Amino acid sequence: MDFEDAPAEAAYRQQVRDFLDTHSAELEHGDGEYLADPRLDDIEALRRTQALLHDHGYVGVTWPKEYGGQGGTPIQQAIVNQELARASVSGLVNHVGVGMCGPTVLTHGSEEQKARMPRLLRADDIWCQLFSEPGAGSDLAALRTTAVRQEDGAWRVNGQKVWTTFAQHAAYGILLARTDPASAKHRGLTMFVVDMRAPGVTVVPLRQMNGASEFNEVFLDDVVIPDSERLGAVNDGWRVALTTLMNERLAVGGGGTELGVRAEPLVRHAAARLPNLSAAAQVLARQALGRVLVESLATRYTGYRRLTVIARGDTPGPEASAGKLSAVRAARAGADLGVRLLGEEAVYARTLDGDWRWAVAQASVPGIAIAGGTDEILRNILGERILGLPPEPRVESKQVLAVKGEQS
Repeated sequence: MDFEDAPAEAAYRQQVRDFLDTHSAELEHGDGEYLADPRLDDIEALRRTQALLHDHGYVGVTWPKEYGGQGGTPIQQAIVNQELARASVSGLVNHVGVGMCGPTVLTHGSEEQKARMPRLLRADDIWCQLFSEPGAGSDLAALRTTAVRQEDGAWRVNGQKVWTTFAQHAAYGILLARTDPASAKHRGLTMFVVDMRAPGVTVVPLRQMNGASEFNEVFLDDVVIPDSERLGAVNDGWRVALTTLMNERLAVGGGGTELGVRAEPLVRHAAARLPNLSAAAQVLARQALGRVLVESLATRYTGYRRLTVIARGDTPGPEASAGKLSAVRAARAGADLGVRLLGEEAVYARTLDGDWRWAVAQASVPGIAIAGGTDEILRNILGERILGLPPEPRVESKQVLAVKGEQS
């Protein structure tokens, strides 16, 4: 693969770079990642940043023009991502909507649902993803939130979701619920779009070990969802959910992006801290830094291969799981090295000017590792669907077995 920009790509990169330089004062800046625990005023500033980027063609680059996108190429999207990171522009506040919810709606939604996508791209409406539950995380198909069809055709939903990113700020969410408890657990699910302001929706932020409240619990008590807000066919929700999960794994590292800690800030941090270490410690630190940089480059360039496949019109496949695994491994190693370079001062990292982010990054990686599937789940996917290994034994849930027992 040729990693150099083609002439058209080089011109596009310069166009993006010129825009970011010209509008720098109007954009929120950080370490190239979205803020972990933004206050309300931060949310509004991040909304303005995303709206400005969108209005100039740099959000939803590959999306169809009729739904607010640019009809561009995955390579152009990669260039935008790289230039945003180079300029330390804060990531998209509606990253869940753009990376996961939106592609699902575009693939399975009605025209009425797709008509909301321009507001999603501008962050006028933030979206969230209502999948995981207290008893259904890695085994998502074991979820117990129910959607029961009413006489008027609407659905009444009851249950609880957890680890829902930015639910406290969301206008809409995509919700996976059980609509046929008598079917095998993967076959009795249906996907919906839920209005997060509807009666019966309660959001409770969760305080994380990095000090943020990015994740939330969401309680659904007799929430009524019109059938027009269904995504895909009844009881075909697992197929719809796979669209979300494949795009999530691509968004969370599968597209060659760096997670948690980018290479450039880590190199600058190491250059500043290495003189404070002993000669022996410097050698070990340099070796660790080299391993992190190699892992980051491998993740980035392997991600470009997947972007090339997508550019040909294919959808993200199980191989995106490998990219997510390697991206998390690099993030974990980078954050750990950033903290260890602080030495004894790591205990007081929160009070050190600028260096607090390494402790926050280290505490954030476990949450990133869970997003889109744990390492164990992703290894199962790679083993079964890429390597052709025998699948793990799967048993039906007690709920399904009980229903079948009653029917017999």
